[in-house]
Amino acid sequence: MSVLMSRPVLEVVRLGLVSYSEAMRVQRFYVDRVKSRPSSAWTLLLCEHSPVYTIGIRTSQYPDRDLDLLRTKGAEVHKTNRGGLITFHGPGQLVCYPILHLGLLKKGIRWYVGQLERTVVDVCGQFGLRANTSPLTGVWIRDHKVCAIGIHCSRYVTSHGLALNCDVDLSWFSHIAPCGLDKGVTSLSREMQRRICVEESVHPLLHSFSRNFNCDLHDAAPPHLHRDPGPCPGHISGHS
Repeated sequence: MSVLMSRPVLEVVRLGLVSYSEAMRVQRFYVDRVKSRPSSAWTLLLCEHSPVYTIGIRTSQYPDRDLDLLRTKGAEVHKTNRGGLITFHGPGQLVCYPILHLGLLKKGIRWYVGQLERTVVDVCGQFGLRANTSPLTGVWIRDHKVCAIGIHCSRYVTSHGLALNCDVDLSWFSHIAPCGLDKGVTSLSREMQRRICVEESVHPLLHSFSRNFNCDLHDAAPPHLHRDPGPCPGHISGHS
């Protein structure tokens, strides 16, 4: 990324199927790089996670016994420093972690979250689906959430991001109130009544992100990863 250019250039790093803890390790690497040198490359991390429930900074309503119960379902549980409450990540969900410097963009957090929402609304539109936003963070199709958004920002550098349900197993959400809301969830596949895999959703997401954030994107190789065994069919392929 060159901050001297009017149109930023971001590296797109495809991690493939990774554990949540490994994705956070990689994310910290890129966040620290931008914090130490804001003019260094900004990054868009794309991945899928093995099943995991993540809890945001408002954790008071989730006692340890409830978290232990979630672990019995076969998923990991992680407390995080992102905004929001609890959500699920798993195979079939396109997760995008933008690492940007809002200070150099001269933009605030409210603008940033709004642009993420607009990006996903546009993605849905490319599939012929009418999605919307609401006072509740995220993207919705009718009253069902199709994309969760939870971010963290420290010294103007963003982390965490969005999770778009493509062909994820929605039964995982039945064990929680996603983001603390008593509302349903949906996926691109459910709405289209055909399988929309993560890989099919990547290009629409990148196209929409580039347009909404007025930036150029190019692929970059990821750092060394500790892979999860047994990637699911249709997962985002990472570079070796």
